[in-house]
Order: sequence, then structure tokens, then C-alpha cells
Amino acid sequence: MKLVSIVILNWNGRQHLEQFLPALVRHTTHPGAEIVVADNGSDDDSLAFLKKEYSTIRIIKLEKNHGFSGGYNRAMEQVSAKYILLLNSDIEVTEGWLEPMLELMEKDETVGACTPKFMDFKRRSHFEYAGAAGGYMDKYGYPFCRGRIFDHLEEDMDQYNDATDLFWGSGACLMIRSDLYRESGGLDEQFFAHMEEIDLCWRLQRMGYRIRFIPTSTVYHVGGATLQRGNPFKTYLNFRNNLLLLYKNLPARGRGSTLFFRMILDGISALRFLLQGAFKDFWAVFRAHMAYYGMKSSYSGIKNRNKYPENTVIVAGIYPGSIVADFFLKNRRKFSDLDQSFRGLKSVETSRPKT
Repeated sequence: MKLVSIVILNWNGRQHLEQFLPALVRHTTHPGAEIVVADNGSDDDSLAFLKKEYSTIRIIKLEKNHGFSGGYNRAMEQVSAKYILLLNSDIEVTEGWLEPMLELMEKDETVGACTPKFMDFKRRSHFEYAGAAGGYMDKYGYPFCRGRIFDHLEEDMDQYNDATDLFWGSGACLMIRSDLYRESGGLDEQFFAHMEEIDLCWRLQRMGYRIRFIPTSTVYHVGGATLQRGNPFKTYLNFRNNLLLLYKNLPARGRGSTLFFRMILDGISALRFLLQGAFKDFWAVFRAHMAYYGMKSSYSGIKNRNKYPENTVIVAGIYPGSIVADFFLKNRRKFSDLDQSFRGLKSVETSRPKT
């Protein structure tokens, strides 16, 4: 059995495979590592290219596009390594990128998943949107990162070079224990794409494991390889999945009021789209809410897709304020502008699923 399987989910990504596989192969020298490409029903020449140019790379062929969540879940059924590393096809890895993550996972069994530093491929001195220096979430479900709040990206001045616990790590490059991936239920396929890794990291924490940032591992991410920011379908997925994320994972006590206030904020966002003339994005928010109401009943019991090892569950990394208010009203554009005391806070959830 391999120590780690680096699994790239590919869909019509010949260009990215050709561009980024050379660095991945060159910088993946650990004897216990294998590179796997799980093809999500591509109809370009991705597979022909791989067979010709990278015959040693293992290929898992899926019959159709199952989305990010479904594609990875099906690929994991055919992977048996101790650790799984989810890796986007548009990631450029650097020398020594893999070893720090493996070293941590081998040394500390309380860490369920870890993630590297994400830098912008096109503006290489700045953090990248998808992961930056690790992810957190505010009380209303808005995700943000050290180095990135909304669309504001900070320049990397070594200000976030400390190894630290996170609330979530980006699925663009995320190492996770394979047994925990399966025990937790993997990525939620109803999400299809976007925020499914936040949902997974939340579940891992509720199982008693930590999510960790590794500053000594660096990758460069192009971003938007599947759906660019500003795409109405991406707007739809983000708003819908964010509501599902909260509905699934928040304790029953207080969940209703949090979701109510979140919907008010979503309404403000929709109005902003309308005033900007972004009618498709405005409609996407409306569709997202309608879809949420239709989908939430499928989470029967709400909690049965999450694991509670004890009566109380400690979850770290939820910002107790509103990142929307801090960013737009208080002009706090950088992570360092926020009150850092929340990083030491632990939220105790006392609800438990019925058996």
C-alpha cells in the first residue's frame, strides 16, 4: 500500500495536465507517493495525452462528469493509500512541497487534514483566492482566509508563516487521512462543487480531528479552472451550498436564527447584483434559495451524515463576528485587521444525533 496517493480530478483539462504535470512529477520524489489522475468523463484528448506522455501515471476512468464531490468519491473507492491528497489540475507545486505535509500527518494523529500555502500563479507575490494561508468562517457562514477576505488578496510578506489550526483547508490541495475520508462520508455529492471541502473539514473537526496549515509547503494556483468568479452558475452553487453547509452542521439550538440572518444578508447581496446590472447573478441567488428549500429535506435528521464521538464536540476557527460588516462597514480588508482572539476560542456543540 502506498503512503500517499496524489489524486488529480480531470475534466477536459488537457491544457492544465500538459502545463503542470512536469513540475508535479519532478517535485514528487517521495518513494511512498503515487500520482493518480481520475478522469471525470472527459471528451477531449486528456486520456490519450496521459497514455502517451505519462504512461507511469495511474488513470482512473469515470464514465461521466460526477462533479468535484462525486468524482473524488468514486476515485477514492479505487485508492488504498494511507493518505489522500486532493490536487487541482491547475496547481503548480514547488520543490519540497509534499514532505512537510506527510511529516506532520505521520507525527500527529490528531490532525485529520492539512493544507499548504496557496500563492497566485499569475501574481506570484500575492496569496491566491481559493486557499491563501488557510481558511476560517464567520458566524453566518461566510468563508475567508488568512491573506484573503472576499476578493481582497494580500501580498505575502511572511505575515502568516506560522503553522496553525484552521477551520477549513482548500480542496485545491488538501491532504487527508483516507480512513477518515471514508468514515466521514467523503465529500457531499449534493454540493456538486464549491464549499464541499469546508463541509468535510467541519465534519472532521466534529469527529475530534484538527485541520492544519503548513507554511513550509507552497503551491501556486491558477484558480477558476472549472468556473470563473462572476459565473452565474458559480454564484448559484456558492449561495445554495452555503445554506446547506449551515443547515447540515450547525447545532439545532440557534440554527434557525443564524439561517434567518444569513438569508437577509443574501437578499442584500442579490439587491447589490441587481443595482450593478448583474441580472443573471441576481437570479442565481433567488434560484439558490429555492433549491435550498427543496434540498434540505433530503438531510433527514440533519445530523446523521456527521459523526459525534461524544456528547460535546469542540470546533475551532469560527469567527464570532460578521466578516461582511468588518469588511464593508469597518474597512477591515486584511486578516490581521481582525480581532485575533477568536483563533483561541473553541465552540462547544452540545446537540447530538438521534440513534
